[in-house]
Amino acid sequence: MQRPAGDLQLPRRRRPGPDSGWWLVAAGLAFTAAQLAFITPRMGLSWDESVYVSQVSGHAPAAFFDPARARGVPMIVAPVALLTGSVAALRVYLSVLSGVALALALWTWRPLRPAWVLGLAGVIFGGLWVAEYYGPQAMPDMWSAFGGLAAVGCFLRWARERDGRWALGGLGVSVAFVTLVRPGDAVYLAAPLVAAAAGWRNWRPVAAIGCGLLAGGAEWVIEAFVRFGGITSRLHAAGAEQGGFGLHFALPDELRALNGPTLCRPCVIGVRDPGLDLWWLALPLLVAAGIIAARHAGQLATGLLPAVCGLCLAAQYLFMINYAAPRFLLPAYALFAIPVADALALAITGVSRDMRPAVTAVVTCFLVVQLFTQHLVLDHEVGGTVRFHDDYSRIATVLAEHGVRPPCLIKGVQYIPIAFYAGCASSGAPAPGEPVAALVQTIGKPPAWARSWRVYRITGTSVLKVNAFIR
Repeated sequence: MQRPAGDLQLPRRRRPGPDSGWWLVAAGLAFTAAQLAFITPRMGLSWDESVYVSQVSGHAPAAFFDPARARGVPMIVAPVALLTGSVAALRVYLSVLSGVALALALWTWRPLRPAWVLGLAGVIFGGLWVAEYYGPQAMPDMWSAFGGLAAVGCFLRWARERDGRWALGGLGVSVAFVTLVRPGDAVYLAAPLVAAAAGWRNWRPVAAIGCGLLAGGAEWVIEAFVRFGGITSRLHAAGAEQGGFGLHFALPDELRALNGPTLCRPCVIGVRDPGLDLWWLALPLLVAAGIIAARHAGQLATGLLPAVCGLCLAAQYLFMINYAAPRFLLPAYALFAIPVADALALAITGVSRDMRPAVTAVVTCFLVVQLFTQHLVLDHEVGGTVRFHDDYSRIATVLAEHGVRPPCLIKGVQYIPIAFYAGCASSGAPAPGEPVAALVQTIGKPPAWARSWRVYRITGTSVLKVNAFIR
């Protein structure tokens, strides 16, 4: 049966209607609403978040900033962290900002896809438990995902329109942003984009990518020389923290950590709730179907390039480190969401009009089941995290009752987040007379330098069982 003109879901070029942008706005609003409903402001700050936030916070001294980190996240959280020590305010701020970022990243794709397909991609990515879990957190992975999605969209807009300025400028800014928050991701993102530009024998996007890498990485390079003795020394130190960079087959580890825990190091656990892993196993098939859908619409590059970039971003975590965390794959998931949305859109529009209501119902049921199962995992992870982070606040309160108040120093078990909550330093040497606390697991022994100090058993915690040795 011959299709009416313009009936395919991936048109070569279609001027969006006046209200089509609302699909993207709705995706961003839904993402923010889900975070506010299921997470914010329940969770406290984790270890990594405490490191990032403390760099710009007036609440506590800055924690040691190790060589593997970049300064992008402290810049993102600075507007709130400088003004208030409220974790709830920070969560709300990041929830709203991540929803805006998702809508803007999808917006770069508007000339390449109908808005409803992009909105569908937003729901596919934003509905993942790991996306909602880390959206309101001061961590780099979500921001790398948004920047990567925008960079590929801008690159493809330049390739399609060749109007140059806007698209190339957006490409450079997006690459700079990814470099600022996660330099390693920027390198793996840039490689396939540069290869694609070289294949078209046009070096203008290569120049934009290079400028983005230089602009976003300048601070990291300067800090490498100032604090770590150079780029090579910083990379060596960063690799040592990660257990050494090299070939490691971590794909099984990522599968084991798919439904939690949030950090699997070493990853020796069994697979949790394997029935909830089906979407991950089906993901390669859906991405392949999306590439076929793009080719069917005469837009092979716009389906293939995000898939290739997503695969490159995932490769460093699947084959280069020896542990796993679900958040590592967020940039890849954001890019895979485009071809997956293409595949679902073709399933709807690729049948006769009489069949579309039935197929739409099937696709909707698939999405509802996916969202429901993802929220089962989300609820489990949030509950455990809340209990764990509540202990930080409890321990900080008990320490204050025993005289450990700013200026002070805290060392030992989970000392960085607890020190942040207490307003204490977590690195350096204490001043004469400054209170110092060493936190030791109840089944452990204190360090030699703290054995003569007063000891207090901290009660009322649900996860952390520690004694405090206080000077």
